[in-house]
Amino acid sequence: MDFPVGLAYRSLLQLKNARFLGKKELFDGPLGFFFRWVGGIPVDRFSKHHVVDQVVDILKRETEIMVALSPEGTRKKVDRLRTGFYHIAKKAVIPIVMIGLDFGNRGVVVSEPFYTSDNQKEDFDRILHFFAPIQGKIPSMGMAEIKNQFTVHESSH
Repeated sequence: MDFPVGLAYRSLLQLKNARFLGKKELFDGPLGFFFRWVGGIPVDRFSKHHVVDQVVDILKRETEIMVALSPEGTRKKVDRLRTGFYHIAKKAVIPIVMIGLDFGNRGVVVSEPFYTSDNQKEDFDRILHFFAPIQGKIPSMGMAEIKNQFTVHESSH
């Protein structure tokens, strides 16, 4: 549900430069045209040029762009966040704006922008503190259980 709701809010807020990342396989099939048309950017997760570097290169090339991606990195329950989004923001020197689709309160929660610091633990505590109370479409898949954990899966970059 995040995808169609996210597209709807993007349209409602008129965020014309808001794009999203998707695995390149989504763009190879018959729906590739659709995903590009709605703002998708394909990334090759298996390239020698790692995803973090691919996205940083895109951000350097584009003059006005916002990129949306999920810190969970998946559609299933996780016990830790992925760190690719964090490394992208740090390497590209861009702010992170956290956005949560709160189905429990039927709204969207948006954080103030923040830049990564030299203290990754504090940064992730901040991120988890933001997302923990937000109820997703399937509440059992939320981040509340990892609120006080700093178990971060290091992604390759």
